[in-house]
Amino acid sequence: MPIPALTFGKLLVLECQLCLFYFMPTFVVSLRLPDDYDEEFIALIPSHRDFINRMINEKIVEVYAISSDRSRGWVTINGDDAAAVQAVVEQFPLYNYLQAVEIDELFIFDSTASRFPHISLN
Repeated sequence: MPIPALTFGKLLVLECQLCLFYFMPTFVVSLRLPDDYDEEFIALIPSHRDFINRMINEKIVEVYAISSDRSRGWVTINGDDAAAVQAVVEQFPLYNYLQAVEIDELFIFDSTASRFPHISLN
């Protein structure tokens, strides 16, 4: 029998014994990187990667990707609202070099990484 769910804003209540889950909104941030990289930009890359890795470990950043031509990037971020996500993006060491930042709240975010692992009985 499927478990009925009620949605109240950002709160999803699953009707089962002692089940209450809060799903934080997820946003995709589209970044436009500079056309040319100077030495100062390149020098900030290690600290930027450290920051992103820390945010991934803290489950704030879900996905971080840069296009193969290094002109655009996408970051999937969990946050209460767009302002909270903007505050995270403004902490990026490379933030001052970004040509454009767009933040969009996602209705659906599904990936293999967010699913339970397959159980092996071996």
